[in-house]
Parts: sequence; structure tokens; C-alpha cells
Amino acid sequence: MNALGQLGEQRAAAFFRQRHFRIVARNFRCRLGEIDLIVARNDLLVFVEVRVRRRGPWGDAGESIHWHKQQRLSRAARVYLMQHGHEGPCRFDAILMAHPQGPLQWLQDILDFSGN
Repeated sequence: MNALGQLGEQRAAAFFRQRHFRIVARNFRCRLGEIDLIVARNDLLVFVEVRVRRRGPWGDAGESIHWHKQQRLSRAARVYLMQHGHEGPCRFDAILMAHPQGPLQWLQDILDFSGN
């Protein structure tokens, strides 16, 4: 991961802590994919994709979460759920920013996912 991405993830973690989520995991990796942040509040588990990207020839931060990336996120989340036995609700969110110090956009429930 590059330094820009690390700064973005640190800012996203702080963003969720300010909203009373606890950080469960950072950079969860398995052979099927990676999840940048996993946060929880009460029984809700949230898998978070953090994107720091200026608009370029392949689109902005949100447009970079394409179908293939969504599939990798979903598969990695299923592995996490199997390994950790979470039984409550879960969802996928995205934190998007053009720069780590710039405006932040929080998109909730970005994927149709039933982890149970």
C-alpha cells in the first residue's frame, strides 16, 4: 500500500471512531481479497473500502470500485465471517476522498450482501 492510501485509511479509522464504531481489523487479507477496515457498533459489522484517488482516466474514487473489486470484497468478507463466526447484521461501506486531507464522502451499504 502506498503512503497516500495509508493516510486515507488512518483518516477513515478516525472518522468511524468519532461515530462510536470500534476498529475490529485493518487490512484483513486472505487469498480471495482484502478489506481495508472492519468496524463494528453494537452487533453491526461494517466492511469498509477506503479509496483515495483523484479523478483520472479511469474515473474517480467511487468509480474505481468496479464489479471485479466488489466480488473480491464480498469473497474476503465471507472468509472473515467464517473465521470469526459473526452472526449479526453486516454491510459494506466506502469512504471516498480525492486527497487524505480533502473532503470525505461516506457511502453506506454499497453492495447487496447477505453474509448469513
